[in-house]
Amino acid sequence: MRDRDYSIRPATPADLDAARAVMLDTVYRDFGTGYVPRWHGDVIDLAGAYVTPQRHALLVAVDADGEVVATGALDSRGPAHPPNPAHVAERYPSGVTAQLRRVYVRREHRRRGLARRLADELLAFAVADGGYRAVYLHTDPAVTGAEPFWRSLGKVVHDEREDAGGGQGIVHFDVPLDGLDGLDGLAGLARAR
Repeated sequence: MRDRDYSIRPATPADLDAARAVMLDTVYRDFGTGYVPRWHGDVIDLAGAYVTPQRHALLVAVDADGEVVATGALDSRGPAHPPNPAHVAERYPSGVTAQLRRVYVRREHRRRGLARRLADELLAFAVADGGYRAVYLHTDPAVTGAEPFWRSLGKVVHDEREDAGGGQGIVHFDVPLDGLDGLDGLAGLARAR
């Protein structure tokens, strides 16, 4: 399958179980942590976390057979301290920070541009919202391909591996809003909501 064999769209209520399955499979298979309520509570209540709130979004990538094969989300919650470093939480306060979350692609559908397309659509949504001052995300560099992918879109603002004791080993990123004005994609979703 090629990139164009997939469609990306806002998740509907009918997509939520399949989107949740993609997310849970990722945390079990790729992260090796399994479901941890304090980290993954949003995955259980996708509608409450991403679909219902006005400034949040949940996107799905659907293959030619109609199967949800990838997800991407955005919310207006900045990173919490703890577990994140205090200076990161202070730099990205809730309400004015768009946090990219749950950009996950099933293994058999990777390397086809889906993560990039999802990220681009979510960034366009953040720009169209007009109320976000920053875009933040964090990643676990132990997940194959995650760190280089996010480095291609943003800049590192804190690498916990450099902390005494290594922190959680997480890498925190800022995706500059400057220059994103040309993204349009599903940005109309932000204006329509």
